[in-house]
Amino acid sequence: MEIRFQNSPNEVKSMDTASLRTNFHVGELMQDDQLKLVYSHYDRVIIGGVKPIHQPVLLHNEAELRAEYFLERRELGIINTGGPGSVIADGVTYTLNKLDALYLGKGTSAVSFASNNATAPAIFFLLSAPAHHTYPNRSMTKEEASPVNLGEVATSNQRTIYKYIHQGGIQSCQLVMGLTVLNNGSVWNSVPPHTHTRRMEVYFYFDVPEQHRVFHFMGQPTETRHILMANHEAVISPPWSMHFGAGSSNYGFIWGMAGENYTFTDMDPVAIAEIR
Repeated sequence: MEIRFQNSPNEVKSMDTASLRTNFHVGELMQDDQLKLVYSHYDRVIIGGVKPIHQPVLLHNEAELRAEYFLERRELGIINTGGPGSVIADGVTYTLNKLDALYLGKGTSAVSFASNNATAPAIFFLLSAPAHHTYPNRSMTKEEASPVNLGEVATSNQRTIYKYIHQGGIQSCQLVMGLTVLNNGSVWNSVPPHTHTRRMEVYFYFDVPEQHRVFHFMGQPTETRHILMANHEAVISPPWSMHFGAGSSNYGFIWGMAGENYTFTDMDPVAIAEIR
C-alpha cells in the first residue's frame, strides 16, 4: 500500500507537473488480478482498485493499519465500472453490474472480488474511511440511486448524478460516494466549482476514450493548477482545493468524500469569473 502525506496550499503553489502528479495523481489502479491501494493522510482515506480476471482477489490486510483485518476499524464503498462481477463479504455474495454500488460496514472481516466473465471483467473502484460505528452492508443499483439530471447543452455540462452512499441513501459513518455521467457533447463537471474545507474528495475517471483526456483543475481558487487524467485514473483533492474538470470528450467519474461533515450539499461555491 502506497502512503501519501498531506501538502499545504503554499507548498502546492511551487509544484511543477511532476510534483503535482506524484502527490495527487493515482495511476495504474486497475491491474489484472491485483489489488492496488493508496493511503492518503487527507482524512486517512484509502483509494483502491481491483480488476479480477482469472481468479478472485482478496481484500488483504495491510501492516500499516495495525488491525486484525482491513475493515476492523474502517468502512468501504465499492462501485463497479466494468462488466458484471461479485463481491463476497463474510460469505454473502453481492452481484454488481456496471455502475452498481456496495457499502461494507466496520467489522466485515473477509472480502473478495470476482468477475463473471474474464473477457468482460468487473472493474471495482474502492474508497475506505475510518469508522466508529457499524452500519449494515448494503448494495444499490444505478436505477435505485435517485438519478438527477443537471446542466445545459449551452454550457456543455449536461449530466446525470447518481448518489449511493449519503445521508438520504446508504448509511455510513463519514463516507459519501456517488458518480456523474456526462451526456454526449458535454465535457464540464462539478459546475459550479467549489471547495469544502470540512472534507477531502477523490475523483475516479472512467469511460474516457483511449485517445482522449480530462483536464482536472485543482488548487486554491486564485492559484489553480491542472492534472491530465486518463481512463481509470484517480486524483486526490485536499479539503482546501477546488475540484472540477473538462474533457476532450464526454466521460464519467466517481466522486467520494470523507471528513467532518457528512452533508452532501455542504460546499462553498466559487464564481467562475473569480478563478485565477
